[in-house]
Amino acid sequence: MRALRIGISAGALACGILMSSAASAQAIGDDYWLQIYGWNAKVDTDVRVSDAATPDTGTEIDLEDDLSLDDDQFLPSFAAGASLGGGFSVNLDYYAFGRDSTATLSRNITVDDVVYPANASITAGFDTDVYRLTINWAFVRQENFEMGAGIGLHATDLAFTLEGQGSVGGAPVSLQQRAQDVLAPLPTVGLFANLEVSEGLTLGGRIDFLSLSVDDYDGRLINTQVQLAYRFTRNFGAGVMYRYVDYRLDVEKDDYVGRFSYEFNGPAIFIEAGF
Repeated sequence: MRALRIGISAGALACGILMSSAASAQAIGDDYWLQIYGWNAKVDTDVRVSDAATPDTGTEIDLEDDLSLDDDQFLPSFAAGASLGGGFSVNLDYYAFGRDSTATLSRNITVDDVVYPANASITAGFDTDVYRLTINWAFVRQENFEMGAGIGLHATDLAFTLEGQGSVGGAPVSLQQRAQDVLAPLPTVGLFANLEVSEGLTLGGRIDFLSLSVDDYDGRLINTQVQLAYRFTRNFGAGVMYRYVDYRLDVEKDDYVGRFSYEFNGPAIFIEAGF
């Protein structure tokens, strides 16, 4: 068994991607806040990994179609934040999810230097923990409206495994496993706005963006979200949110080349407390 370790720096997989700042979810004027979310996530993930000596041999794999990983899942997540004064705030977000499957391949696929033939039974797994720290500054501050910008850092702890009958370099078919285990940080910049539509009812939105080409990496990330929250009391409330995330990453290393693309979208409900 051989491990395929993909070390990705600032332009890495954001599957993370998936968890952007909750800066616009708290009510205007809160000093501290906490949200607990439940997401109905629709996911589309494509991966291609080739041996560097034969960069055109890797198969672009749709993890949901080719490997039968679930393309939707209910995800719990959590976010917290605090006001730092002067229009500045800090937010921390976290979520985790895992998907496993056993599938029979409908075509030959190549991952790194292994060819997994059609009709082979493949076991696959995809597990993710995503952390995000964001610093925001509201440069427009009014009694019922704020608008600002933020910088953030995603940290995605990702594990991908693929195991089944495959062949390396034309050798007889045998049990082969390829595994990916990576901690991937990703910087972002963004804009947000909140409007208190009426007493207790807040409408907010956010967009985060990254386009980065550094050394071995060429990446792009777009995150957009909109939410509506209502405070039943001064300190407690609930709301709904919709988020769309799209990223793509190309990697060129001495031992492999790869492309990773990911789309995530779906609604969420949340409860919150603010003080």
